[in-house]
Amino acid sequence: MKNQNTINVSINRPKGKYILPLLKGMCYTLRQLFTKPITIEYPEQKREVSKRWRGLHRLKTNDKGDLKCVACGLCVTICPPDAIKVVPYEDEGGRRYPKEFIIDEIRCIFCGFCAEACPMDAIELTKVYDYVDYNRNDFIFDISKLKTPEKFIFKGK
Repeated sequence: MKNQNTINVSINRPKGKYILPLLKGMCYTLRQLFTKPITIEYPEQKREVSKRWRGLHRLKTNDKGDLKCVACGLCVTICPPDAIKVVPYEDEGGRRYPKEFIIDEIRCIFCGFCAEACPMDAIELTKVYDYVDYNRNDFIFDISKLKTPEKFIFKGK
């Protein structure tokens, strides 16, 4: 006695509907075989990034070479992954500046909130997207690294 809940798949299978999709796939493959490849020979050739790209951070300086940052702490407050650490310092003249400004680039999610929140326009995200290294400690950027992020662009071996 057969089980009445069993479905015979071979009866419900559509007949003759396999050749057309197979031919379409083979046609697409042949068309791609004769087109010019769009491979970029990285790192000799670099991909252009959009205007809105957010890469490594930069601390901006004024005309005298001093940091624009006044260590207000807004970037620390708004940073979602808590990747920024600022230690403020005030000199005898009442001028505030960061004694320490550290960004952990591994924790950072590159959202750009720090740049938007800064009232002095002291921090920006550059177009540097290919910073590589082997040690975690090398991804912790202090003031000296944050002034010149372009020197960390990967140039190959």
